[in-house]
Amino acid sequence: MHLAFDIFQGIGIAAAAGIRPFLPSLAVGALAAGDIQIDFKGTDFAFLQGTPFLVAMLLGAILLAVAEQRLGEDRLQRGPFAIGFGAIALAVGALLFAGALAQGHYVTWPGYIAGVLCAAVGIAATRPLLARVRKRLDQAAAAALPMFAEGGALVCAVLSVLLPPVGLVVLGLLLWMVIAGRRREGEKYAGLRILR
Repeated sequence: MHLAFDIFQGIGIAAAAGIRPFLPSLAVGALAAGDIQIDFKGTDFAFLQGTPFLVAMLLGAILLAVAEQRLGEDRLQRGPFAIGFGAIALAVGALLFAGALAQGHYVTWPGYIAGVLCAAVGIAATRPLLARVRKRLDQAAAAALPMFAEGGALVCAVLSVLLPPVGLVVLGLLLWMVIAGRRREGEKYAGLRILR
């Protein structure tokens, strides 16, 4: 049962890192430092609850917020910014999932693979959704979208730590969002073909 709960935790926190990597990682590290339902002490992943990592995640969150204000969310979702941000999310997801397995002294390498996959689902579900929603909102409302994404990712991560089965629910919802988004795109292109 402990392995299943560690896997569920890993799923949820890695998926949350795919949505937004910094604040969820900071929350998970803080919970681990307080030994609240997760603990990396005594493992190779103890750094995830250490002060340098937590400060780095806090600075990452601040820099991302400043970049979104200065450059605009649209620019951050394309080109090198999007690739860099995605790479950070995948790496953090892999580390968090592997750390969740390590706390129970289980083999960690599957956590790297599963963490990347779960974070990728988070990215694939939320980036297109946020882009679609942003187009429909006025500038002031669109500027608040990153805050909602950050809050949602934070809630997903914390709930996945405190109530591990929530991790499966989070991943299921994100997969549903990916499928629904692709179906919507397919319908849009089918409509355009009919108009020709």
